[in-house]
Amino acid sequence: MTAGTSLTGTGPAPDGPGSGAGPASGGPAPAGDGAASVATGDLTEPAPAGAGPGDGTGAVPAAGGGPGRRRRRGRGRVVAGVTATALAVAAGAAAAVGFGGDDPGTATASHLPPANAQVTRQTLIDSETADGELGYGETRTVTARKAGTVTSLAAAGSRVTRGKPLYSADNQKVVLLYGGLPAYRTLRSGDSGDDVEQFEKNLSALGYDGFTVDDEYTSATAEAVRDWQDDLGLDETGRVELGQVVYATGEVRVDSTEVEVGDAVQPGAGVISYSGTSRVVTVSLDVDDQRLAKRGAKVTVTLPDGKAVPGTIAATETVIETSSGANGQDESETMIEVMVTADDPKALAGFDSASVDVAFTAAERKDVLTVPVAALLALAEGGYGVEIVEGDATRIVAVQTGLFASGRVEVTGDGLVEGATVGMPK
Repeated sequence: MTAGTSLTGTGPAPDGPGSGAGPASGGPAPAGDGAASVATGDLTEPAPAGAGPGDGTGAVPAAGGGPGRRRRRGRGRVVAGVTATALAVAAGAAAAVGFGGDDPGTATASHLPPANAQVTRQTLIDSETADGELGYGETRTVTARKAGTVTSLAAAGSRVTRGKPLYSADNQKVVLLYGGLPAYRTLRSGDSGDDVEQFEKNLSALGYDGFTVDDEYTSATAEAVRDWQDDLGLDETGRVELGQVVYATGEVRVDSTEVEVGDAVQPGAGVISYSGTSRVVTVSLDVDDQRLAKRGAKVTVTLPDGKAVPGTIAATETVIETSSGANGQDESETMIEVMVTADDPKALAGFDSASVDVAFTAAERKDVLTVPVAALLALAEGGYGVEIVEGDATRIVAVQTGLFASGRVEVTGDGLVEGATVGMPK
């Protein structure tokens, strides 16, 4: 589009895209029937109304474009924008133009645009980066089920497997067993239920026999329990007392101890905290970023030494975080907690805990035509176009926009081909 060319639209030129940016230069847009003019190279009309161009989701690209970062609410979380360059730049630098005339989409030119860019074919990836914490995942606390004096504790950092003690109270071992159902009662002959079967599976896995693994606690089960208690140095009652076993889904790593040997504990008091044994990365996402938290999706974890490690989202969970507000009242916030595992756990060697960056892929478009976001022109008829440069002349081609990423935008339009030259505003 060039100086001295007047392109008439069909209606009033609406507001600018996304940011509501005004004209790039010149005075305010003229009132009236929406005719858009270009005089002496200045683009004077406001950009068209409506949401900014996007990928069909209605999202407006973040200002600044490119792979920059922004912090949210002081949480230390980073979101890396590979969303688009600010549409205010594109809309403000480009006049609202109308096709008009007998050949809509073509305008002769006596002057070429001040700068050019190429239409490229590429894979466009919109990714976001958030702060993560490398560790061993969520911790759980073992609480005492009866009063006593702590006589032994598993050391922090140690691993405890099935049948091994987590701690002792009054010299009676409290051992770890595997299962998802917590111990909630004393088990004895005549009892039945899922908790009986869970316990018997553990007893069998530890090498004890002479009973049938089912949901019935029989005299044969009680006899095997006496053998087990004898080996542990426990009173041989044939009953599994409440508080004698703790269930976890597998082997655990002792994260910390809440008491010291010699301390007296009461029922409900925390004794020891544990986690899983596999190193994982935990990321807290805002609810509006939930689209990123897809189980099984691939991510990239950047370690403190700059090494990039491929990972996979292993689990997601909605959690309520509570904090004290300025007025002293508790305030809650809903977050999406994401657990990420490294595809090669050995790649995390040397890091027990660390702050890391996790790059999520929000969207990807393969083999699409793209132009710089700043090349978009706001059309008086609505929508967007680009100015195609062909020798000493230019023409406006209406385009449909798709994904915005890394300062470029996916475009489609009649006659738009790879390698074509598009005009860029000043």
